[in-house]
Amino acid sequence: MIELKDVSKVFTLHNQGSAVIEVLSGVSLSVKPGECAALTGSSGSGKSTLMRMIYGNYMAQSGEIRIGGTDLVRAEPREVIRIRRETLGYVSQFLRVVPRVATLDVVAEPLRAVGVDADTAQARARALLTQLNIPQTLWSLSPTTFSGGEQQRVNIARGFAHPYPAMLLDEPTASLDAQNRQVVLTLIEEAKARGAAIIGIFHDEAARDQVCDREIDVTGYAPRRAA
Repeated sequence: MIELKDVSKVFTLHNQGSAVIEVLSGVSLSVKPGECAALTGSSGSGKSTLMRMIYGNYMAQSGEIRIGGTDLVRAEPREVIRIRRETLGYVSQFLRVVPRVATLDVVAEPLRAVGVDADTAQARARALLTQLNIPQTLWSLSPTTFSGGEQQRVNIARGFAHPYPAMLLDEPTASLDAQNRQVVLTLIEEAKARGAAIIGIFHDEAARDQVCDREIDVTGYAPRRAA
């Protein structure tokens, strides 16, 4: 479902004499339906960069990034948008939404984008917001006014609203209390059970041990630099 072959990434620092920094080289991996793989490695090894490449926020210099058979490295922008809408979900650490849109609509939006009727989409949104302990009194308000923890839970609800066949999770349990942390882990386990292929970054080792089937050490793909 998620397959990378010989992927590399280079950054050019135009404000520093066009210096070239090779971040990742020769990344090859695959994650099958129903599997959760954790990206591991030291800080700066390229975990977040790799996630952004898989989602298409960063362009790979070479190789293939296939989501359900579509190579995002060579896909047209409209095809990347379609894959994000229908196939590849991404739960980042930060909630980015249009201001003044009600929380209920924010969570329901991924379902509405794939043609689900408003009543069904909002019912799913209500169930997730309840599960993640967001008070009903907040549902009609914009989540841009919420606390950091509340925004994170809204972001998770939005990410799990549509049953994406593939998912990217960036620290989904960070800063959550024990109760909400377990809710998120349950959502991940349910996604795996329905066949989602998942790649995540989990600094929470206990969470990683609970939901991940294996680890992928990104350090091995970071080019060696002279001391």
